[in-house]
Amino acid sequence: MNRLSYDLHIHSCLSPCGDDDMTPANIVGMAVIKELDVIAVTDHNSCKNCEAVCKWANQYGIIALPGMELTTEEEVHVLCLFATLEEAMRFDRYVDSKRNRVKNREDIFGKQLICNCKDEVIQKEEDLLLQNTTIRFERVYELMQFFHGVMIPAHIEKNSNSLLYNLGFIPIDSKFRCVEIKNMERKRELLAKHPYLEECVVVSNSDAHTLTDIHEPLYKMEVRERSPEAVMEWLRNDGRR
Repeated sequence: MNRLSYDLHIHSCLSPCGDDDMTPANIVGMAVIKELDVIAVTDHNSCKNCEAVCKWANQYGIIALPGMELTTEEEVHVLCLFATLEEAMRFDRYVDSKRNRVKNREDIFGKQLICNCKDEVIQKEEDLLLQNTTIRFERVYELMQFFHGVMIPAHIEKNSNSLLYNLGFIPIDSKFRCVEIKNMERKRELLAKHPYLEECVVVSNSDAHTLTDIHEPLYKMEVRERSPEAVMEWLRNDGRR
């Protein structure tokens, strides 16, 4: 078994809340410095910086899962991760058709920068990515099955944009098998309140918006091999304790 350190919730300069210096190369460079094995860049409602991130990660021997932090119709944040760039970009095109479009105000929300594989800014996303989509939470698991991804409700104990805050409960027909807790010190409390979570892999990530926010190698996963496919298997519950 391979024991890999991870941070699966990182925002690039494409997210309006992400610093402009959160370029693909800088993110991967910081992950190398912090000795992470697996990362995922998960911008709001877009995967358009994933190609550059994957390119730089491959160059430095880091596993990068292309991903997105989807905002559902109920304004619940859900991490959607993929083993391949092709699968991520198929989902990106689908989400693009489901976004509620409002023009971004850079002076209020920040820039939304798309980078190429040379780490150069080539485009700005004009519509605000922080808007919710028309995709309901109950549909996300089914969509991840169709697009060969994995669904991870994000920072579920947070008092905004989270499953427990926005919905107030875990739906009885839920099928997700991985969940993110921002503060792992609350894991025991949350498991006691919500027995469904005992069936899930529980991860904790940085939700980084600056380079210094990216996690140190705090949390580990045990996978059969060092590959995106093995990481996805672990997240789908093969890594269940």
